[in-house]
Amino acid sequence: METFQALVARQDGDRITAAVETLSPSDLPPGEVTIRVLFSSVNFKDALALTPKGGVVRDYPIVPGIDLTGEVVESQSPDFGVGDKVLAHGYQIGTGHHGGYAEYARLPADQVVALGALSPREGAAIGTAGFTAAMSVQALIDWGIVPDAGPIVVTGASGGVGSVSVDLLAAAGYHVVASSGKEAAAAMLKELGAAEVIGRLPTDPDAKPRPLAKARWAGAVDCVGGATLADVLSSVDYGGAVAASGLTGGPALHTTVMPIARRRELWALLGDSLKPRHLDSVTSDVDVKDVVGVLDQLRAGSYSGRAVVRVAGGF
Repeated sequence: METFQALVARQDGDRITAAVETLSPSDLPPGEVTIRVLFSSVNFKDALALTPKGGVVRDYPIVPGIDLTGEVVESQSPDFGVGDKVLAHGYQIGTGHHGGYAEYARLPADQVVALGALSPREGAAIGTAGFTAAMSVQALIDWGIVPDAGPIVVTGASGGVGSVSVDLLAAAGYHVVASSGKEAAAAMLKELGAAEVIGRLPTDPDAKPRPLAKARWAGAVDCVGGATLADVLSSVDYGGAVAASGLTGGPALHTTVMPIARRRELWALLGDSLKPRHLDSVTSDVDVKDVVGVLDQLRAGSYSGRAVVRVAGGF
């Protein structure tokens, strides 16, 4: 590996530009594990990385791509050997140091997870969004919200986190109410297992938020934030729970608090009992050289489901 291709975002005054460039190993950040990247995915944070004053990148240039899957080509860690299939996401990948939209990545070993039973494409299809969905669903289960407790609402249901949440909750036997402003996504949400599909919450966006409203939900997975999260919190049953990860409707959370051991446990479940049933139904593929167009759609709110980014052979 003398040189490799990467999609590099640069700041030019008030503009953020992105173009394919040739990098060398010296451009990679420090770390014990060097990975030949096979796939990444599209996430709202990746769109923010290409947005002026997006708030997730402090210093440019940066290779976006907050998650990646691939093959270890060099390792100084006893946990990983050359040829191991791995994934990584979260931390500052793609926001504080170079991420998945490059043919190679180098990371600290404690940010890397073995793919296990998942293929590299499946790992990318689940990606950060699917992992967040799994965390949200598991949080409701850990809180004691059982399937017969009542309906579970998923807001932003047509997005990456929302669609996987609908899939996982329906598979676990919950009565899922999918909330989405995209009428065209109703059929997809029904296919994923939603018992009902409703419009955006709150139904009256101009109404003054109430601290308490009529109880409607036994629990919720909120992927929007802002006024939507306020509406859901006001109408959840006493003793219910809301797993909130939304960015688009309110302030963003740009960090991770999950210990690596717990992260690896949850990824093992995603390759087994928590594996989404309809990954292919909600996932499309795009070459990394064309990913900016998909990020533009995501930023505009016109993209539904998940997008797997082909990195190997995608430049």
